[in-house]
Amino acid sequence: MTPALPLPDFRHERVEVMTGRRSDLFLVVALHSSVLGSALGGARLWTYPHWSDALGDALRLSAAMTLKNAAAGLDAGGGKAVIGLEPGTALSPERRRAAFLDLGDAVASFDGRYRTAEDVGSTTDDMLVVSERTEHVVGLPDAVGGSGEPAGPTSLGVYESLRATLERVTGSPDVAGRRITVSGLGQVGSRLAVRLSTEGAVLTVTDVNPAKRHLARELGAAWAEPGTEHRVAADVFVPAGIGGLLTDEVIDTLDAAAVCGPANNPLASHEGAGRLAARGILYAPDFVVNAGGVIYLDSEAKHLGTRAETMTRVARIGDTLRRIYDEAETGGITPLEAAEGLAAARLAAGDRQSALA
Repeated sequence: MTPALPLPDFRHERVEVMTGRRSDLFLVVALHSSVLGSALGGARLWTYPHWSDALGDALRLSAAMTLKNAAAGLDAGGGKAVIGLEPGTALSPERRRAAFLDLGDAVASFDGRYRTAEDVGSTTDDMLVVSERTEHVVGLPDAVGGSGEPAGPTSLGVYESLRATLERVTGSPDVAGRRITVSGLGQVGSRLAVRLSTEGAVLTVTDVNPAKRHLARELGAAWAEPGTEHRVAADVFVPAGIGGLLTDEVIDTLDAAAVCGPANNPLASHEGAGRLAARGILYAPDFVVNAGGVIYLDSEAKHLGTRAETMTRVARIGDTLRRIYDEAETGGITPLEAAEGLAAARLAAGDRQSALA
């Protein structure tokens, strides 16, 4: 379950909140910015303590997508959709299908200014259902000619970011022998853990789902009880689950040289970046690290080169992060501030172009 967090500041172009007419579920579609083009961001299906927490998650995630897409150099704005479940809700296949048909209608109402895709809790098959109601959806299954699951490209971007981060804190990008803690073994976290294990990392892993212990055994990794993993000594701590994990309390007891992971909005508050810096912990901005999926989806949807060329572009996320680290060190600012500056410069240029059009 996503923790309850304060509602963020409202800076969005348009937000639609509704009860799905077929599914009777809470839905929100948040368009944060279309300055750089049609917004791109996934549709999350998740359980929340209250509908307002689902709304807050959509607002935070859509704003993060604006930063992510801008920093990644995409001609795409930021948006997000959330289907919120009440605690204890179990969806039948029929109601799940109804929910994504409802989402398709909601996305269609944005007339192309927002494109959706799979995200936490949703699948490429769910996106196929969405496509019955709107053409503004990406990441359909491979079997129907779509680009398929983006977790692989996301994992590649995280891996290259991790190498750049290790290089900064240890002097070498090599994974072998490095202590790495992966918190969250979903589609991206599990892929990353497998690759790190293959390359000789000393792994500690955890997940809120105890069934994921089997992966730890298969990889020869240590298992940490959820909520204790940040206390395990590590070269890099990898948040790969839900957002808001890095609270002040967690940051103050975090035993790691760096934080670098795919979780969206891992900082419980923006000030957490400064708190990490004050402790000498290097922070890789999440919206840079986890951009591989949107780079892949946007490139595939717009036919911007071959798939191999797209994956090469994804791998360059590590170089982008190195530049951000350099700018942060030179300017005496946090890497988060440097990354936000990179995104802000692109957004400002987009605003100027719009004004001249």
